[in-house]
Amino acid sequence: MSNHRLLAMFKDFDDAFEVVDKIKGKALSSVEIDDVTMMSPIEHPDIDEKLGDRPSNIAYFTLMGAIFGVTFGFFFLAAAQASFLVQPQGGKPVIALPTNFVLMYEMLIFFAVWTTVITFLGMSGLLSRRGTLYSEKLTVDEIGLVVEVSDGDLESVKSFFKENRALEIREEKV
Repeated sequence: MSNHRLLAMFKDFDDAFEVVDKIKGKALSSVEIDDVTMMSPIEHPDIDEKLGDRPSNIAYFTLMGAIFGVTFGFFFLAAAQASFLVQPQGGKPVIALPTNFVLMYEMLIFFAVWTTVITFLGMSGLLSRRGTLYSEKLTVDEIGLVVEVSDGDLESVKSFFKENRALEIREEKV
């Protein structure tokens, strides 16, 4: 069974929020509120309230990048210092930790920032070619709701959007 992704465009937030409320109220049995994504040219304070909080795992990847940065920084610096013509003089350590702390901190920041950027690009879908379901009207003045449905529910969801004042409905096969 293949899936279809639908983009229904509305003239303002009130119409889109009305449809979201109806989906929450189980007007469509085949669509859950977690399957709905809203596209908008501006940020609206009620979007999170209407759609609910969505999880973001970027912080975990940032933490992993920071841990890797500290670990890599220590071992990289220690290996470089220990293998560079070791000539201990007068009780000085071969690998001096206080001087390496600053460089380890810099590696922590470096890897944390890069993993954050790469994870954001990957999780936001900017690096993937998932589809072309988009309208240039969404960047100007219209609000879009994206819903993924199965073949059997496609026509009922389309008619539901038409009944609720959708200006345009676009479809793509996933």
